[in-house]
Amino acid sequence: MKSKAIEEVEPIKGEEKQDSMDEVLVAFCTVEKADEGDTEAVALRATAEIAEVASKVKTNNILVYPYAHLSSDLGPPSVAIPLLRRVAELLTSEGFNVKRSPFGYYKSFKLECKGHPLSELSKTITAEKVKERGPAVETKYMVFDTEGRLSEPEQYISSCPDSEFKTLVEKEALRKGLTGGEPKYLEYCKKFGVEWEPYSDIGHMRYGPEGDLLFELIGDYAWSQANLLGIPVLRVRGTNMFDLSIRPVREHAKLFGDRLYEVALDEKRFVLRYAACHQQFAMVKDWSLSYRQLPFGTFEVADSYRLEQSGELLLCFRVRKLHMPDLHIYCKDVEEAKQLSRRVHEKIYGEIRKLGREYVSIYNTTRGFFENNKEFFKELVEVERKSILINFVPEETYYWVLNVEYTVIDDLNRPREIATFQIDVGNAERFNITYTDSEGSRRYPPIIHTALIGTIERYLFTVLDCAARAENLGERPRLPLWLSPTQVRIIPVTSNQLEHAKSVAAQLQAHEVRVDIDDREGTLQKRVREAEVSWVPYVVVVGRREAGASAFPVRIRGEKTPENMTVDGLVRELREKTEGYPFTPSPLPMLLSTRPSYKRT
Repeated sequence: MKSKAIEEVEPIKGEEKQDSMDEVLVAFCTVEKADEGDTEAVALRATAEIAEVASKVKTNNILVYPYAHLSSDLGPPSVAIPLLRRVAELLTSEGFNVKRSPFGYYKSFKLECKGHPLSELSKTITAEKVKERGPAVETKYMVFDTEGRLSEPEQYISSCPDSEFKTLVEKEALRKGLTGGEPKYLEYCKKFGVEWEPYSDIGHMRYGPEGDLLFELIGDYAWSQANLLGIPVLRVRGTNMFDLSIRPVREHAKLFGDRLYEVALDEKRFVLRYAACHQQFAMVKDWSLSYRQLPFGTFEVADSYRLEQSGELLLCFRVRKLHMPDLHIYCKDVEEAKQLSRRVHEKIYGEIRKLGREYVSIYNTTRGFFENNKEFFKELVEVERKSILINFVPEETYYWVLNVEYTVIDDLNRPREIATFQIDVGNAERFNITYTDSEGSRRYPPIIHTALIGTIERYLFTVLDCAARAENLGERPRLPLWLSPTQVRIIPVTSNQLEHAKSVAAQLQAHEVRVDIDDREGTLQKRVREAEVSWVPYVVVVGRREAGASAFPVRIRGEKTPENMTVDGLVRELREKTEGYPFTPSPLPMLLSTRPSYKRT
């Protein structure tokens, strides 16, 4: 025995570090990923095969020897060790003298082989029958209204005044089919260079210069909002690939079923994370925590991977690679988690209302947690100002006691989940995250998981869906000013006004305004029209008269007539409308004539 080859090795005693056997059948065994199904069936068949060969070579001595080099598709130690132990037990019960080499170590051995026809034999053993998946978890939907009453979904929607909530109930609780069609926001995505990447796996996106700007701004905004919750938040960063042979990683991964992206590498299996949980928990478990530091949060914009079905993929909304502004809040106990959840809930609702929208929500919880915390649920409903759909799940089925899904109804009248939060009471123990309480005891903190504005992609989806709604109402679609790639466009009527346009642009840039100049050849009408098509919120046309004046007419998107403004007045208005939002300079050259044509039609 030399040293550990993996982290989760089989414990050994001192006398087991060295041994020998004579006249022995050595069974070099590799447990593969496919053996995770019916391990008992695999053990029984392996025992029968080994016993048969032992009888043919006329030996009673058998050594079961783990040997990973026989396969590149290894099963985890949690499956391999019990399975090999079981094979040894079964062989012993059949009267063989059995020894087993410990699992998970680098070892050296000397083997002398007789010239027997069966001296080297290879067999692949699998279960005869794949273990069937267990029954689906049965749940029960109920409507919880603002008066604190529970009612059956069918009964409630017969007189439901809220059409969006009615749509949610029909889709989720009553499983009614909804209308199809192509959402309008997809054509908006092209405008900003947001599209699928055809050279990658399906479900992966790419962003042109303007799309990248949107991405960065939304990520920065998510971080700024996390810092407004009134608790310390620590920003972290890590990897996206985790070893499935490590018990907490494997157990947590199993919670997400068949949506996992897996990678086989160097005879190991890795899972690509589906949120920031793995990295943040793996990091925080190594921190020394006291009750004095709780509550606090950890935050990362985590590249996350979900193996969504190809037929369900939808640009921005359902993708295989997404970016989750994941915030985890570590609390002393469930009561503190409930108090902070109220704050998180208010923040989530505040963000969607800034966009002029409302969520309709699904609360997944157990009947026991609901009955014991009914006042807490009433407080959350007060923030919603409308009824909620509760999905009662069986007790002790999940690692959380409450999981809220915040859903918008899109321009096709379909529910789309955007933001989320949950109160997690299982993962601290799974990952061994502890803190020392006031009496010196070690305790596991409940953990709040939340993405306050949803994934970056889904927040962008929501913003563009708001534009689609506006257009359906006869308004001009637009982005929020803080997200507009170009906030001000200056159009000189002729080249004679170009230098003045550059001077105005420089003043605006100095005050953190994204401004560009359309200095291309073409009619004024065409260039103004292109600014409209590009959703530029402020357009300044500079002619001979404007070049010599302190004020100039400004065309404001959505307004019928231009407004005369000075540079200072324009800066003041832009600052007022973008206060509290992040700023990133434009990634594009200021002069449109110098930009490559990167957008596809």
